[in-house]
Amino acid sequence: MTHVTSDAAATRLRRSPLHERHTAAGAKFAPFGGWEMPLEYAGGGVLKEHTAVRSAVGVFDVSHLGKARVSGPGAAEFVNACLSNDLGRIEPGRAQYTLCCDDATGGVVDDIIAYLYADDHVFLIPNAANTAEVVRRLRAAAPERVTVTDEHEAYAVLAVQGPRSAELLEALGLPTEHGYMSFSAADLTGVELTVCRTGYTGELGYELVVPSEHAVRVWDALFAAGEAFGLRACGLAARDTLRTEMGYPLHGQDLSLDITPVQARSGWAVGWDKPAFWGRDALLAEKAAGPRRTLRGLVAVDRAIPRPGMTLHVGDTQVGEVTSGTFSPTRKQGIALALLDTDAKLADGDLVEIEIRGRRAPMQITKPPFVTPSVK
Repeated sequence: MTHVTSDAAATRLRRSPLHERHTAAGAKFAPFGGWEMPLEYAGGGVLKEHTAVRSAVGVFDVSHLGKARVSGPGAAEFVNACLSNDLGRIEPGRAQYTLCCDDATGGVVDDIIAYLYADDHVFLIPNAANTAEVVRRLRAAAPERVTVTDEHEAYAVLAVQGPRSAELLEALGLPTEHGYMSFSAADLTGVELTVCRTGYTGELGYELVVPSEHAVRVWDALFAAGEAFGLRACGLAARDTLRTEMGYPLHGQDLSLDITPVQARSGWAVGWDKPAFWGRDALLAEKAAGPRRTLRGLVAVDRAIPRPGMTLHVGDTQVGEVTSGTFSPTRKQGIALALLDTDAKLADGDLVEIEIRGRRAPMQITKPPFVTPSVK
């Protein structure tokens, strides 16, 4: 991510309805997915924000995430015939991680959380940069009775994450007892919102989907009650270190049109027995033949800090490339996700060498997650 340094650059970017609150908190901003979003905050920084989520509670403004609504008779059936996972496995009131794949190649257009309200109502949360393309593809395929609406800026999303997140929400009278990947309607200071038991950190956590015009009221309520629980505002930099520690993929790095679910080891998010979904034939063929590369975890043996794009070697042979890499604040060492060539026949525990500015450093292949969260 690159820091936005000029007003001209900023005007080309969308802003969260909470932008003024971030400015007041001393946020350092960065462009991300076409939005100007807080990277980190003054008085804390990435390490303190990361630690707050692992030990207490943090709140992220992730309003840049897309929002799209699919409605009309047979909406859920239509979505199920397009996206990878099987909506038939869940009931209304539950959410599901799924993938929008290219029908010809099986590459990943985006990864999405789908909220199933009813047979005629599905709410989707794609990534910011991919929302328009996901909506375009769904609209192009939708029958006349199904409507696909882009509601990207209609809602804010606040991710309340950490072992004390339930305590904070309960202090505000919000529901917390619903199970993982489920959601519940709620009211906070007269604001109707949705509380989703989801997140991107591996910790106990919730995401609040709030009408944009009421986002400031909800943000202020969280911070008015949050001091007793150690609440800290967290930016996208901490979100990245937290998700990497869990081995969660980021679209554009670990998933992409060039990286299929089979290669990314995301086959668990594919309904292989479904009769139809975009990319089905290509993915079944790749699964049967075996992928030419697979996404693996790496941990630095010394002080090396891996970064995306760095190459990996065994002797004189290049065997892969880092897709996500960072310093783990929890482990105090470098960690990475990397695509490794299947032909190299590498196993967990084996060593590879990473190329960093002309020198080599050892990395050990390790199955993610790289840390143990406070909840399963």
